[in-house]
Amino acid sequence: MQAETSVENFRTTSLAEDGAGAIDGGVKLENSPTIEETHSLSDGQDGKATTEVETDLRSQQEPETQQTGQQLPKQAGIKVLHHRVNGYVGFANLPKQWHRKSIRRGFRLNLLCVGQKGLGKSTLINTLFNKPIYDVNSPGAAELAALKLEDAGEALADADDSSEQQQQQLENHQYKDAESSGPHVKIETLSTKIEENGVALTLNVIDTPGFGDAINNTDAWKPIVREIDNRFDQFLDAENRVDRTTIEDSRIHACLYFIEPTNHSLKALDLEFCKAVHQKCNLIPVIAKSDILTDEEIEEFKLSIRTQLESEGIELFEPPRYALDDKETAARSLQLHSQMPYAIVGSATEVTTADGRKVRGRAYPWGVIEVDNEAHSDFVHLRDLLIKVYLLELCEKTEKVLYERYRSEKLNSLNIKQDNSVFKEYDPELKQKEEKQLHEAKLAKLEAEMKAVFQQKVNEKEKKLQKSEAELFARHKEMKEKLTKQLKALEDKKHQLEMSLVNQSANSPVQTKKKGFLR
Repeated sequence: MQAETSVENFRTTSLAEDGAGAIDGGVKLENSPTIEETHSLSDGQDGKATTEVETDLRSQQEPETQQTGQQLPKQAGIKVLHHRVNGYVGFANLPKQWHRKSIRRGFRLNLLCVGQKGLGKSTLINTLFNKPIYDVNSPGAAELAALKLEDAGEALADADDSSEQQQQQLENHQYKDAESSGPHVKIETLSTKIEENGVALTLNVIDTPGFGDAINNTDAWKPIVREIDNRFDQFLDAENRVDRTTIEDSRIHACLYFIEPTNHSLKALDLEFCKAVHQKCNLIPVIAKSDILTDEEIEEFKLSIRTQLESEGIELFEPPRYALDDKETAARSLQLHSQMPYAIVGSATEVTTADGRKVRGRAYPWGVIEVDNEAHSDFVHLRDLLIKVYLLELCEKTEKVLYERYRSEKLNSLNIKQDNSVFKEYDPELKQKEEKQLHEAKLAKLEAEMKAVFQQKVNEKEKKLQKSEAELFARHKEMKEKLTKQLKALEDKKHQLEMSLVNQSANSPVQTKKKGFLR
């Protein structure tokens, strides 16, 4: 359906470009009504079976562009003519064709379940799909490893070696087993095919035994994050192969995170895991075994969890709302999002209520908790969000938002960048305008650089002149002080000379002249 729509858009676009403003008997493109103004022609119009409208393809591409974070190249305004036919053509049966193809191909859901041991993950999966997918009585991976370890210890105990050697070998075996398991978290996948009313669903449940069970849970979430990235890488490699006819979607579509019902707040491990995966998969938190909490405790616990998640900037899966949704559907979407995290109770066992009804639930001395009763738990909300209403939206967001974000980051890290010029349509007038704008920008940049250089040189010259002026003033002052000192020294010498002459004249006797011939 999308391919045929693209072909029709291309044909009408060509008509719009080649028609020089006049199409179908003089209807100008600029005067065409918008999409909202589309109307049917009356029966009295002879020979006219269509109504032309125009729209801009860029407005249709904006929402998807904002979700994936990719920047599409700027294009000239592409006008598309839409026609509404009065007669029968046949493409209205495209939804039926798509339905027939979907039924034949089937659907797929890859569900990641993360939580500590004993929170009822297997029971909830069996309750969701109303089928014993997990055998809750069979030992899991952790139990099997413990049994193997116990058997190894018994074998060592029965050996003929000394007790010290037996103990040393047992410790070495335990150390190697713990070392091989990494952070004590394993990834297990259970695949099954189920069918309901002729609709086939391939269900892949990814379990994480060992998560949060150790005393030191540092980096316990890293194997799970690595598994999500590896599945993205596998799909990316499959897309880059020459033969892409058989590509199996192994990407995680949803992550159910089981929260321990402590009625306090999220633990550090819970927050670290949610921060690590909320940008990689659709995160849906659930409060496991909520039947041990009262209604007031559940509401307080939910409020505390939502507050913590918002403060850490953790995004949960939000059901999309469309413009064509009715009020009931929009209200249901808001309700499903506002009820997160879901307080759930899982049980595939049928019990009898006080009024004689057979329901799935748990029987207690004080009454019966019904799994499918919204007044007793949020199981119905979880089932509607995960399966009944928004399963395809989960897969679509994984493909178009989460995977595209990872793919872009991966290719950018490999220095693989998209050449947007490949997707541009060549328009001489637009090309001339772009070159003119580019030239003006270069001139403005060059002018700014020249002004900056000129101003820098002027500032340097002013600083140099100010420095020379200061040096001249200092030199003038120094010479003036030197001359003043010399003048004072000369005056002192003159004064001393005068005083010495006066003293000499005062100390010398006055000689009288003698008369006579002989003196």
